[in-house]
Amino acid sequence: MSETAALTRRHEFVLFFDVTNGNPNGDPDAGNLPRLDPETNRGLVSDVALKRKLRNYVALARGDRPGHEIYMRDGATLNVEHRRAWAAVMPEVTKADEQKKLPKDEAKSQALTRWMCANFWDIRSFGAVMTTGVNAGQVRGPVQLTKPAIK
Repeated sequence: MSETAALTRRHEFVLFFDVTNGNPNGDPDAGNLPRLDPETNRGLVSDVALKRKLRNYVALARGDRPGHEIYMRDGATLNVEHRRAWAAVMPEVTKADEQKKLPKDEAKSQALTRWMCANFWDIRSFGAVMTTGVNAGQVRGPVQLTKPAIK
């Protein structure tokens, strides 16, 4: 797969959406009731929920294309994806103990992280800390979502 150019300029956008008779972001600590601002009684949607909506869209619209796999998906075992990167970049390393730390060789270490970025849309976009057992590095993504203060 060819390298994808990184974002070179900062972009900001505002997303407005309206929900009628729905629950765009249920709170699991409150029986999945809608999240509400206690002062204004307006609905709240977390950055995590927005990222999930974007991941679901990409999976539906482009999931069959190379480079558009989704790393953070329901029921996924993250270490399986990390092992795929190790198998693609360094097939000679097969012992789990050797995969717990990034290689000392900087080029090989970066190759693991690049492989993950090349294959997973959400890692390229949002970044990821890929150090759960089998280490594949860390990425800070160019897309950061925050909630503005509503007054």
